[in-house]
Amino acid sequence: MNKIGQYIKKLRKAKGITQQQLADTLNVSFQAVSKWETGETLPDVALLLDLCNELNTTADMLLNGGAIVCRGRKLISMANIVSGFEHLLSVKDCFGKDSTFYQGIVEGISNKMNFNFEEALEANIQVLYAEVVIQYLLNGYTVDMQDVKQYITNDRYIQEISKRIP
Repeated sequence: MNKIGQYIKKLRKAKGITQQQLADTLNVSFQAVSKWETGETLPDVALLLDLCNELNTTADMLLNGGAIVCRGRKLISMANIVSGFEHLLSVKDCFGKDSTFYQGIVEGISNKMNFNFEEALEANIQVLYAEVVIQYLLNGYTVDMQDVKQYITNDRYIQEISKRIP
């Protein structure tokens, strides 16, 4: 219950609203919101969807205290995507920009994707993050947009990703 409460508080504060404002929107007392945030009580199930809508989250995210739970569905993890790019860059750092290993990676990706991968890495890595997410979505995966927005801030990229979510 504490984890759920902390998540509610985090989302409320991120939205820039007070406990009273959230309470007014949901037609509950600010004390009720306070009790949720301290983990003393949980929101009534009848309020759950309205609370989630107000805080721009999903019921499963809220009930898991913000943790992404993957039970049988193919869910993209932005942290894994970012880590993948960090590993690619570590090859460059470890072996050097002109090494056969790094150049092979760059040429392979550039040829497969039909653009200059190294230029994209240096210019705007967010476009590469968005491309990977879109490729996953086209292959039947799903994504949590809050997770995406932690790493991709460009509105155009966010819109392109959103268009492809079933």
